[in-house]
Amino acid sequence: MPVINRIAGFADDMAAWRRHLHRNPELGFDCHETARFVVEQLRGFGITQIETGIAESGVVAVIEGQGAGPVTGLRADMDALPMPDQSGAEWTSERAGVTHACGHDGHTAMLLGAARYLAETRNFAGKVALIFQPAEEGPGGAKVMVDEGVLDRYGIGEVFALHTMPGQEAGTFATCAGPVMAAVDTLHVEITGLGGHGALPHETRDPVVAACGIVQAIQTIVSRNNRAGDALVVSVTQIHTGSADNVIPQSAYVNGTIRTFDRDVQEMVHRRLQEIVAGQAASYGVEATLRIEVGYPATVNDAAAVDFAAEVARGVVRPEGVRTDRPRDMGAEDFAFMLEARRGAYLFLGQGEGPGLHNPAFDFNDAVAPVGASFLARLVERAQPVAQAAE
Repeated sequence: MPVINRIAGFADDMAAWRRHLHRNPELGFDCHETARFVVEQLRGFGITQIETGIAESGVVAVIEGQGAGPVTGLRADMDALPMPDQSGAEWTSERAGVTHACGHDGHTAMLLGAARYLAETRNFAGKVALIFQPAEEGPGGAKVMVDEGVLDRYGIGEVFALHTMPGQEAGTFATCAGPVMAAVDTLHVEITGLGGHGALPHETRDPVVAACGIVQAIQTIVSRNNRAGDALVVSVTQIHTGSADNVIPQSAYVNGTIRTFDRDVQEMVHRRLQEIVAGQAASYGVEATLRIEVGYPATVNDAAAVDFAAEVARGVVRPEGVRTDRPRDMGAEDFAFMLEARRGAYLFLGQGEGPGLHNPAFDFNDAVAPVGASFLARLVERAQPVAQAAE
């Protein structure tokens, strides 16, 4: 049961859809033109049950199979990133400073390909719900769609999603049971001191030195407060302060990211950040305020769903092209909110060598789209065989 012939037959159409989306990227919840394009294609496939405007610009379309049965949800994200397109492709982004550097254009095209095939054949019982989601890159369109009742309203029992992965052999699948991607939180520290002349530091309370002390102390959380076997990343990524070489500024700002898999570890980091910021501020005679922005939870795959998805994938590609022992990733993904609400799995589809995700030179590999679309379609057919309708 390799790549589905019918899907392979319209590979050029999927490439055309994907390249149209790449030329016209949109950010966050503002994926209205993308949604209109998706709906136009879905209606062209003969799909009539379509809901729009979910999470502002999200789309859910339902395809009915043959007879009664469960409902499987298939999700694709639609939003792009606020960065320049340096792919050099003929279909380069036509919107300055916005590009599909994470493959969401490819994810959407693959789900459209699966939708076209499933609408033509309907070789499954029950229904499939196609979820086209905005704002994966932030601030979390999946959570909004869950909160707006998408999973409940359509009776979705299981949810699955794919993400393209450069550096992984093209057309191969990789995932793991349990946590597959990390939870992400963001730390913000606002420091207020007393500014003054750089030649008279004794008359100031220097927020620059305090910021450096806070950053250095934060580094001890991983090295001295965390059990060595527990995965944890705390990275300070921004320090903003100052305006001139002879001026000690009045304030400074420190920003960073926290990546965890375990809630106890997450709580420990939050506690230690409060203690460090307060202690360092006191020692330098400045005021400092910590704000922790809690983001996406860990993306946790259901073990049985992983086994099932891997079995389906082995029917699309050679068995050795599917691995279920992929090391968990410190990246984050808002599909986590759907997996908190429903059983399911998140898998990576290799797209071969090339620039990595979130690199301005990244471009989705259209050659793997038929593999991904075939996998999504087979998931539904295998999960909901037509024979079930007669039971």
